Amino acid sequence: MNWSQATESFGQYLSVERGLSPHTRRAYESDVRQLTVHTGAQISPADVNADHVRAWLASLHRRRSPATLGRKLASVRSFFRWLVREGVVRDDPTAGLPMPKLEKRLPRPLSVDDCEQLMTRDRPQTRRPVPEGGDRQRRSIWMKLRDRALVELLYGSGIRVGELTALDVRDLELRAREIRVMGKGGKERIVPIPAAAREALAEWLEVRRHTGVLGEPLFISLRSRREEKPRRLAAREARRILQERGIGADLDQHVHPHRLRHSYATHLLDMGADLREIQELLGHASLSTTQKYTAVSIEHLRDAYDHAHPRARERQGGQDKSK
Repeated sequence: MNWSQATESFGQYLSVERGLSPHTRRAYESDVRQLTVHTGAQISPADVNADHVRAWLASLHRRRSPATLGRKLASVRSFFRWLVREGVVRDDPTAGLPMPKLEKRLPRPLSVDDCEQLMTRDRPQTRRPVPEGGDRQRRSIWMKLRDRALVELLYGSGIRVGELTALDVRDLELRAREIRVMGKGGKERIVPIPAAAREALAEWLEVRRHTGVLGEPLFISLRSRREEKPRRLAAREARRILQERGIGADLDQHVHPHRLRHSYATHLLDMGADLREIQELLGHASLSTTQKYTAVSIEHLRDAYDHAHPRARERQGGQDKSK
């Protein structure tokens, strides 16, 4: 089996058996192809050894972060493990290679006030004012309704941006106050949605009321294209919408979908939610992944203590600096 055949079959395995999203599958395949370019097509997958993989990672060391190198090693490790299982190669050349040491970084959630500001501010007007009436005004109204529903749902449910853009209208149950989400590995979960998000979603769906809307994407692109069916909003478009809305809300910090997910989890924990419940809501396979928000919550408490408690202030020469 040559590289091309192996990579194509590996992509099918990732999609069918592991149920990975198209975006994740493309990332895995891209990493394998990069290794192919480095080793050269004259070397088959069966001839690759640990030195080949080490040399490839070393060539990327200066241009890639440890996190990126770790992801690439994980991709090719998954590839060779699959080849061993299929009987194409006898040994996994990545088996003895250690993962790069990563700097431990805590999630950086937005404050509750920042989230509130983000929900209530539209993204800035980047084009000339829309005249009254016509398709342009209709598109402007739809955009405001869609964008508000999008940010309310991201913050109100904590779902990933890929999960958000994969939603269809039929996945939403406003009366039951919940939404059906297909997570990583094809695992389905039910996530409750708060009143503000339900209101925004109801207004967004009201303007789209027509026969057959249940089978359409929940969030659609509003760029003018001559297509009979609505086009699903891409994840990169959702990120752009959120970034521009953050600018419109005068937030100094970079706003992206995963930051809203961090904010959702941290704010739930701060309000007394159980860690196991948050794990279920986020769709984490392991509780250890969710436990990082405990550290964030403790940091928030420590900051609040340092700023509020008079005995926590730094002292100099036995005197409180604040005096």
